[in-house]
Amino acid sequence: MIALIFSFIIFLFILLGGFLAIKLKDKIHYIISFTAGILLAVVFFEIIPEIFQISIEKNIDITAPLIALIVGFMFIHILEKVAVLHHHHEEEYAEHKHPLVGMASALGLAFHSFLDGVGIGLGFQVDYRVGLLIALAILAHGFSDGLNTASLMMINKNSMKKTIGFLLMDAVAPILGVLATLIFVIPDSFLILYLGFFAGFILYISASDLLPEAHSQHSSYKLIGLTTAGIVFIFIITRLI
Repeated sequence: MIALIFSFIIFLFILLGGFLAIKLKDKIHYIISFTAGILLAVVFFEIIPEIFQISIEKNIDITAPLIALIVGFMFIHILEKVAVLHHHHEEEYAEHKHPLVGMASALGLAFHSFLDGVGIGLGFQVDYRVGLLIALAILAHGFSDGLNTASLMMINKNSMKKTIGFLLMDAVAPILGVLATLIFVIPDSFLILYLGFFAGFILYISASDLLPEAHSQHSSYKLIGLTTAGIVFIFIITRLI
């Protein structure tokens, strides 16, 4: 029951972050800069360390998840380039956007949120304190998950209706993840491959999509500072939790 309560709180945090991004869409470049820093930090301070920890604890060859990382990076790269091939003659980078890329990105984030819920459910099954620590860690970045989802949808020219729909999907995902732990357990061999794939996916989105988009119209020290602030924010969260 306590796991479900936390998943509902995370649901609210994700919605709060998403609707803030929608409300401040006129200042989307500032939000995107902050979001890019958050995603970069999540990859290097959260996902990759988790991959190595699982690999060591379960004696799993680290090569496979690193290959999955490259596959994830190339998957979203190829998807984006195929989606915008018909825009060859456009000059502005910011115009090289496609709703399909935004939806694919949002789906990836939603599935990660689902696994967050799975982590909470399994944590509470192991030990109350373990579950509480996992829930607090996920709660800490729930707000940024909503921010990321809405930002990625909007910069890729998705409609407001679709943006809100995918935001709701992301918000509900942790609840479904907790409920799923009552039915099945995800094998570590699959989880570590998924984490690698997701790390590559997010690395591409942040470095090759969000950062260029944030600076496409005007570059400033403020934008650089916001990206740095996003990195520092996640670094502090991961160290404290």
